[in-house]
Amino acid sequence: MVAHHTTPPTPAAPATGRTSDVLVVGGGIVGLVAAWRAALLGLSVVCLDPDPGSGATHAAAGMLAPVTEATFGEEALTALCVDSAARWPAFAAELEEASGLSTGLRTCGTLAVSYDQGDAEQARRMRGLHQRLGLSAEEITVAEARELEPFLGPRLSAAYRVSGDHQVDPRATHRALLAALDRMPHVELRHVAAAEILRSPSGDVLGAVDVVGERHVAGTTVVAAGVASGDLLRTVPGVDVPVRGVKGQSIRLDASDQPSFGLRHVVRGTVQMRPVYVVPRPGGEVVVGATSEERSDHDAPSAGGVHALLRDARVLVPGIDELAFLEVTARARPAMPDNLPLLGATDVPGLVVATGHHRNGILLAPLTAAVLEATLAGVADGTAPPLPDAVARTDARRFSRQGVPA
Repeated sequence: MVAHHTTPPTPAAPATGRTSDVLVVGGGIVGLVAAWRAALLGLSVVCLDPDPGSGATHAAAGMLAPVTEATFGEEALTALCVDSAARWPAFAAELEEASGLSTGLRTCGTLAVSYDQGDAEQARRMRGLHQRLGLSAEEITVAEARELEPFLGPRLSAAYRVSGDHQVDPRATHRALLAALDRMPHVELRHVAAAEILRSPSGDVLGAVDVVGERHVAGTTVVAAGVASGDLLRTVPGVDVPVRGVKGQSIRLDASDQPSFGLRHVVRGTVQMRPVYVVPRPGGEVVVGATSEERSDHDAPSAGGVHALLRDARVLVPGIDELAFLEVTARARPAMPDNLPLLGATDVPGLVVATGHHRNGILLAPLTAAVLEATLAGVADGTAPPLPDAVARTDARRFSRQGVPA
């Protein structure tokens, strides 16, 4: 059913106020990708965010893992992830050239390991899914896994080498996006939150009002505010954004003063059916994650969550016990009921939505860039790689149109 709201429309924006071709609400990786692609189209851009990159982007580990993130019943999402992972090298190269900064992309591969026999059985079921979907994951012996990664724990029951699952540094990528935008004319980042959407008497979206009362008028408004997107759009009739927050916690450790610790691959696996991963970065940072809880108190790490992550991670990689503890970060990741992102134009003129990326916001960044660029340009760029058929499943109108005759 299309949601019906009783809140009266916001009055039309006056002629005065900040005016741009595109207004982006949200300065995480999705919002900045939207701003960047809009600017590359030659459009003037204003982006609103009180603390850019402090949301889900700040907590993300940055695994580019279409294979090890694949799960039953989510074939469309897997197709999107596979497509976007293939775009990452070109996306990173373009962004690094535009910004002069590294994105931290590493093609180091992933070792997927299992703790006990129950975990091994689950891994075999996942291997069957990978084969049906045409994904590459090579089963190897635990001894072979230890040859590849001597830091693996002593009690493991199964191992797989996933050579196509890589990693990128989300914080470095976000810094690169900020630097690229800073170099571009007609782009302005405003450190302020949007409070409400501006609409005309006819219902078109005209921009947004920020928390200090300033109006930001734009030809197109892109709402990429993560878990806040739903509340921001709740008063816009004809738009349904049923985003929910899925809290995740990650831990950052420091191996820079431990020269004997030399983890070379991303290690992820299950310990008594609990998923956990360990991501080594150049320079010594090691990221451990990530919990998933259906709740949105994103800034409140829990003692139990931290304990569970360290307990399970040290089963896979015992050497983390010797590493210095840097931080624990908890954030709410935006997720939709079908776990697919919400991307593209809505039925309301002037409004584009980009949210709901759940665990895959970093992985899906290049594909999100392509979808938004095509949306903002009005036509797909024939010189760009074609979008996968599964992109149709991310239609930003799919929840708004439920129950509406074709």
